[in-house]
Amino acid sequence: MSDLLRNLNPQQLEAVTLPPCHALILAGAGSGKTRVLITRIAWLISTGQASPRDVLAVTFTNKAAKEMLARLSARLPINTRGMWVGTFHGLCNRLLRAHARDAGLPEAFQILDASDQLAAVKRLLKRLNVDDEKHPPREVAQFINAHKEAGERPDAVEAWDDFTRQRAGFWQEYENQCQREGVVDFAELLLRSYELLSRNEPLRAHYQERFRHILVDEFQDTNVLQYRWLKLMAGGGAALFCVGDDDQSIYAFRGAQVGNMRDFEREFRVGKVIRLEQNYRSHGNILDAANAIIKNNAARLGKNLWTDAGAGEPLRVFEAQTDLEEARWIVDEIRSAARAGQEASRVALLYRSNAQSRVLEHALFSAGLPYRVYGGLRFFERQEIKHALAYLRLLANADDDTAFQRVVNFPARGIGARSIEALQEAARAGGVSLAAAASALSGKTAIAVGAFTGLLARLAAACAGLPLPEVVEQVVEHSGLRAHYRTEREGADRLANLDELVNAAANFVSENEDGSLVAFLGYASLEAGEHQAGEGEGAIQLMTAHSAKGLEFDVVFVSGLEEGLFPHENALDEDKGLEEERRLMYVAVTRARRRLYLSFAQTRMLHGHTRYSVKSRFLDEIPQQLLRWMSPRGAGRARLPAPARFAPAPRLFNPKPGSEDGGQGTEGRNNPEPETRKAKLAGLSGFRVGQSVLHARFGPGVIVGAEGGGSDARVQVSFEGAGLKWLVLAMANLRAA
Repeated sequence: MSDLLRNLNPQQLEAVTLPPCHALILAGAGSGKTRVLITRIAWLISTGQASPRDVLAVTFTNKAAKEMLARLSARLPINTRGMWVGTFHGLCNRLLRAHARDAGLPEAFQILDASDQLAAVKRLLKRLNVDDEKHPPREVAQFINAHKEAGERPDAVEAWDDFTRQRAGFWQEYENQCQREGVVDFAELLLRSYELLSRNEPLRAHYQERFRHILVDEFQDTNVLQYRWLKLMAGGGAALFCVGDDDQSIYAFRGAQVGNMRDFEREFRVGKVIRLEQNYRSHGNILDAANAIIKNNAARLGKNLWTDAGAGEPLRVFEAQTDLEEARWIVDEIRSAARAGQEASRVALLYRSNAQSRVLEHALFSAGLPYRVYGGLRFFERQEIKHALAYLRLLANADDDTAFQRVVNFPARGIGARSIEALQEAARAGGVSLAAAASALSGKTAIAVGAFTGLLARLAAACAGLPLPEVVEQVVEHSGLRAHYRTEREGADRLANLDELVNAAANFVSENEDGSLVAFLGYASLEAGEHQAGEGEGAIQLMTAHSAKGLEFDVVFVSGLEEGLFPHENALDEDKGLEEERRLMYVAVTRARRRLYLSFAQTRMLHGHTRYSVKSRFLDEIPQQLLRWMSPRGAGRARLPAPARFAPAPRLFNPKPGSEDGGQGTEGRNNPEPETRKAKLAGLSGFRVGQSVLHARFGPGVIVGAEGGGSDARVQVSFEGAGLKWLVLAMANLRAA
C-alpha cells in the first residue's frame, strides 16, 4: 500500500481513493476529515489524475488553508505556492485581482474589513443626514451583507414597506460610495466574483476547464451565494468533493444553510455518500451522550460516532442553587484536576452566552487560577496596526476615504471635526475623494490638511521602488506612529506590534509569489476577518460553545445548562432554532477528550436580573447510565456575597512568561502574582481586586486589576455587559455591589 494511504481506516481509504466523481463525505466530530481532504489531494496528484493547477480547495479559515498547503508540501515534491487553496473570500480576492478591469474595479482596489465597513456606513449615513437611532449603522451594514450573501443587489430587494425601501436606498448610495473610492467589503468579494463569472462566458469557461477537482471543507457552513459560486465553478464537469457534518452546522445566524448538503446530493445526483464515524478524540461515554442528544433532530443525514478507545469516565453532572455555587464547584474541580497533573491549557469552560463568563471569571480570578477568554483582539485588529495599515492603504490608493479619515488626525495634527466636515463638504461638491478635495480648502483648514497630504506625498516618494518590508518600516517611522506610541504609558507593547508588522511583511514576501503592497493589504484584511484566535498557553480557556467548534480539550465544562439559556430562549418556539441549539450542544460535548462536566443552576444573575430555571432538556436526552450526579460542595447552599465565596488560593498553573495580553485591550488575561496584587491594593479608597461593584452606566462588574494611588488610582473592571474598562476611581461613580 502507498505510504500516503497507510494508517487510513476503511472509510477514510474509500473516500480518498474514489474515482473522479461528485462525492459527499459526512465527517463526524474527531473523525479525521482534515487528513482525508489533504490525502485526497495528494492521492490525485501522486497518481497522475490531477496536477496541482487542476485543484481548487476551499476552506473556511486561513489557518486551515495554510495547514493544508504545509502538509501537502511535506507529503509531495511539488511547489504549492501557485495552488488555489484558500477561503471563499481569499480565492475570490485572487480572482478579482487577476481580472479587476473585467469586474469593474481598479487594479489596486482595497478590502474593507468589518470595522472599516461600519465606519464607511456611518460616514454615509451622516452625509445623508439619516437618524442613526432609526437606522443604526450596524443594522444597515448587516442588511447590506445579508442581501449580498443571498446574491442580491439593491434593485432586487423586495421592499414591501417604506422602511425597507429606505434601507435599500442607503445600500445603493453605499454601493456608489464604494465604487467611487475603489473599495470592496467582504460580502462584495464573493458577489462581485460570482457576477463576473456569470456574465463573462470565456472567463467562466477558462476556470471551469482549469479546475477539474474542487474540494470543499466544512460544507455545512456554506451560505446561499457560496453554494452558487461552487456550482458555477463546477459547471464544466469538475468533480465536486464536499466534506462536512450536518450535525455541526451552528452558524445559521451568519447565513449558513445546512440544507445545502441535501441540495448538493440531489442536484448533482451524488452517487457516493461516505460516513466517517470512527472518532479519534473522545472516549465512548462522551460519544454515546453526543449520539443520544443529536438523534432527537429530525432533519439529519444520519451517522453514529464510535471509538475503540474504551468507555472512559461517566459524565459528571452538578446542580447548583445559584450561578455562584456553580462557579465555585467548577473551580474546585479544576483545582482537583491541577493537583492530578492536568495541564491548564487543556481545560475549557464553555457557555452559551458571553454574559455568563463574568461569574466564571470572578471565581477563577479570586481562586488564583490563570485563564484566558478565547477570541480577544487579533494582531491585524489592534489599534496601532489598523492605523499603520491605513497609511499603507493610502499609499496604494490615495482615494480610500475610510483610510484617510482614520489617520488624517492620528497622530493628532490639529485637524478637528469642523475641518473634516469642511473637507467632506468639498469632496461632496466636487464629487471627488477626500484627498482630492484637499486643494479646494482655504484658511487654517487648508494648511492643516495640506500638511497631511504633503506627508502622504513624501511617504509615497520615499517608498517608491522599495521592497515591501522597507515600505512598512518607512510608514511606521515617518507617519509619526512610532513617535506617538513612545509617549504612551503602555506604548511599549504597541511599538513591539508595529515592529512585528514589519516582520509580517517580510514573511509575506517570502511565502507568496506576489509580494506587492496591494497583495499584502488584501492578506491583512482577510486575516483581520478571521474570528478564531489561537489557543492560549498555560491558562484555562473560556469561550462560547460557538467559539469552541474545531477545538478539543482533555477536560471540558459545559455550564448553564438551563431551559432558556441552553437551549436559548429565542430558539424554543421554532423547530429549526431548537435543532440548531441541539447541534450546538453536540459540538460542545464532542470537544471533550477524556472528561466532561455538565452543570446548571436553579437561579442565575443575567443582565442584572435573577432568573429561575429548570435544567436543560439536553440533560434529559442523555441516558442516565452515562451520568454521575455530583453532590453539592460544602455544608450550606445559601447564596453568599461573591468575595466570601472564593477564597484566594495558591497558583496551580504557571503560564509562560510574556503570555499576558500586554495591554492590547483583549478580554483575556492571566492572574497577577500575589505580590503584584498586594501592591495594587494601595490607594483604592476601600476597593480591592476581586470585589463586585456597580457602575451607574456599565452596570455590575468585578474589579480585576488596579494601578496607581491617590487621585491617580485606576481600576480595571470586567463588566457583565460592557467588557473590560479602565476607570479612574476619583471620577468613576463606582460603588460596592
